[in-house]
Amino acid sequence: MIDKFLNEEQDPKAVEKVYSRLVDLLTTSEEIIYIAVQKKPLVNLFPDCIAITNKRILFFTPANLGLSIKFVDFVWKDVVDVFTKEEIIGAVFSIKTTGGAEMGVDYLPKVQARKLYQYAQERKEAERELRRQRELEEKRAESGSIQVDHPAQAVFQPLAPVVQQPPVQAPAPAPEEPKKDELTEKLKRLKTLFESGLISQEEYNNKKLELLSDF
Repeated sequence: MIDKFLNEEQDPKAVEKVYSRLVDLLTTSEEIIYIAVQKKPLVNLFPDCIAITNKRILFFTPANLGLSIKFVDFVWKDVVDVFTKEEIIGAVFSIKTTGGAEMGVDYLPKVQARKLYQYAQERKEAERELRRQRELEEKRAESGSIQVDHPAQAVFQPLAPVVQQPPVQAPAPAPEEPKKDELTEKLKRLKTLFESGLISQEEYNNKKLELLSDF
């Protein structure tokens, strides 16, 4: 199972330990893409590891003399940038998150650091595309939603011909019912936009006041 993660001379024991932990951490449809293992120049008994999945990046650090292993993970949408720096001995791979946190591992074999950088950039690009698609869908939803800027115009135009009939002048308040129904419907649809996250609380309050004042 771990053979595909040993292509760049990763330490098999370290990979096996990380893999066994990763399997328990994977969520639905989450897949392991790459595992990199630190290689210190002198003593490398308990190396740090980095694992990349299609949903997040995880940093593993051995603890208790290798008897346990701790990890910190970041989902891709929270990763602002990734960096790699090659040094005389090995390379450093690090990330920066939206919250300003930075995490990295040094003494990585250079080829593994390059692979991490390549896969991380691909995942960041995929996340950007997903975010772009979500924004487009939100804009389409907003453009196709109810126009609440001047709702009174939409109400009075279709009722104008009815007023021209002399016999109907006596029950003039009759149009108020559809007008109230129209207001209720618009308020319901406006609330749906707010609950769906398509407009902010401030936008919801302002548009609601506009509707109530116009009606």
